[in-house]
Amino acid sequence: MKSLMFLLLALPTVLQAQFMFTSNSDGSLTITNYIGSGGAVVIPNTINGQPVTGIGDYAFSIERFNVFDPNTGWSLTSVTIPDSVTSIGDYAFEYCTNLTSVTIPNSVTNIGELAFGSCASLTSVTIPDSITSIGQAVFDSCASLTSVTMPDSVTNIGVYAFGSCASLKSVLIPNRVTTIGNYAFTYCTGLMSVTIPESVTTIGVNAFANCTSLTSITISDGVTTIEGGAFMDCTNLTSVTIPDSVTTIGAYTFENCASLTGVTIPNSVTSIPNSAFDWCTSLTNVTIPDSVTNIGAYAFVGCTSLTNATLPNSITSIGAYAFYYCTSLANATIPDRVANLGGSTFYGCTSLASVTIPNCVTNLGGSAFYGCTSLQRICFQGNSPTPTNDSTVFSGDTGATVYYLPGTTGWGAAFDSRPTALWALPYPIILTGANGNTNLGVRNNQFGFNVSWATNVPVIVLTATNLAKPVWTPVSTNALANGTCYCNDPQWRNYSGHFYRLRSQ
Repeated sequence: MKSLMFLLLALPTVLQAQFMFTSNSDGSLTITNYIGSGGAVVIPNTINGQPVTGIGDYAFSIERFNVFDPNTGWSLTSVTIPDSVTSIGDYAFEYCTNLTSVTIPNSVTNIGELAFGSCASLTSVTIPDSITSIGQAVFDSCASLTSVTMPDSVTNIGVYAFGSCASLKSVLIPNRVTTIGNYAFTYCTGLMSVTIPESVTTIGVNAFANCTSLTSITISDGVTTIEGGAFMDCTNLTSVTIPDSVTTIGAYTFENCASLTGVTIPNSVTSIPNSAFDWCTSLTNVTIPDSVTNIGAYAFVGCTSLTNATLPNSITSIGAYAFYYCTSLANATIPDRVANLGGSTFYGCTSLASVTIPNCVTNLGGSAFYGCTSLQRICFQGNSPTPTNDSTVFSGDTGATVYYLPGTTGWGAAFDSRPTALWALPYPIILTGANGNTNLGVRNNQFGFNVSWATNVPVIVLTATNLAKPVWTPVSTNALANGTCYCNDPQWRNYSGHFYRLRSQ
């Protein structure tokens, strides 16, 4: 049974009034409180022949000092922990704001929650090989900590482990770490670069959020999950490489990374989540692979430097506000499989001059193109969709005309307050990337493209191998449903060059 006692008078005078302790069942002692005068403190190996194996919860914390001398904790400048100690308890040195150095021996196997939290003068720390996990908030708010050495034995970096260590400029994450916990390095405003080793599989929520000096990050191939907000508000981050191993990117992951200029999303990712890149004001281009099926709400809000958004045909859903206030966006192609366009999707895209809306779109969200003041042509390939909020879809687009294809239905003299006109196509055309074709090129090992003209009118695709003395051979005859169809050439590999033309039947 543990019993609280003062050190016996047989101890040296210098120790008599410094420590309180409890006796453990195995005959060892745990320091429960320090009541000395501060300065450089050396914890003894033994007291009265009994080994000191533990430093208890709050033992040196200012919160415990309030019971005795509230000034003691502030004057503690260094502490030497003997190699008899195996455990440092929760909050053990919390708020020891003048503590500049601490020696942690290899005998220590456990460091408790917030053990050195808010030790604002602690400049460096070496974690011994005996530690396998850096627990929750162990060094949180150590504002003067400039360097930390973690041994290869560490496999986990816990929640808030180094949160708000504002002077920490670099950190070497050991090759055995598998998880970087939530908020592990959040508000490390001096951190400039970091390499995530291959052993890491998960980067936690807000793990590096608000690391405002971070300019680059290397994520190794082992990472599969980047949790929400992992790099949020890293305002100086200019580049990031997301490896093919990553399958999940969380919401807000790169929110307000104002210096990020470009990003390539790997083929392993299927969804761009809500607010993933919002207010990345320097982002000029983004590569979205065919694996992505969903772009979440607010995904690219305020990306004012984004000039082009090439969306693959795999995408079936674009969330509300996805490209809100992308004021430099001049070209946007809506994929053929999108049925519903979210509210305010392209709100305030003042450089957008034309847009082609495929026949699969049946609903347009309120304010979808609100305030696109440069918009001139809105070309619908199918029947008139249903605006979900009348008179707001194209509000403020005073120069825009809605065009529709022959044979499509539901069109009147105006659509959502904008005048309509027949999409005048005197002959069938091959759609290029500039006018809405996301299928131009090789697909399923065949070369193909979209053709547009009047609905249900047959179109013949012809091909020739040269233009000097062309022999035009029919490839296929296609009836256009809703004014468009996809055509392909299964023989395209058999010749060094192919040319195509169209004619009506």
